[in-house]
Amino acid sequence: METVTVERVIDAPIDEVFAWLTTTTHYTSSPLVVRCRLTRHGEGAPYGVGAVRSHLWLVGWFRERITHYDPPYATEYVVERSLPPSRHELGRMTFAEVDGGTEVRWTTRAEIRLPLLGRPLTGLLLRPILSRTFGNILNAANTALTQRPQRRQV
Repeated sequence: METVTVERVIDAPIDEVFAWLTTTTHYTSSPLVVRCRLTRHGEGAPYGVGAVRSHLWLVGWFRERITHYDPPYATEYVVERSLPPSRHELGRMTFAEVDGGTEVRWTTRAEIRLPLLGRPLTGLLLRPILSRTFGNILNAANTALTQRPQRRQV
């Protein structure tokens, strides 16, 4: 089982950062993410508790269910099904107001479930792929939330 944590400070208000990062259709801003859909709305909010998300990455397919939703401070999820098969214990994003914006901490704990190859592949592939993809998504959030329209000089 590998734990991967990626952190960023995004120069935007906490409620905007939370809204952007919990709307997983934005994840296609990462070059490794092909498609993301909300397949079932959650309780009280589209991405609230019970929501089901479907993600297609270049490396596989994942169906996730939201298990905790506390806007704008935290959300948690579990991967219910995936190809290749994986075991997933934790998916969590936490948000905190800090000088300079909002600190986001994205943590997941998972492993590839394949006889004999699962453990080595988890360390060699899963960790770097998740780190890079989470980082790309956080960078995309930063760009989307901090980009200001340029004024044209007359």
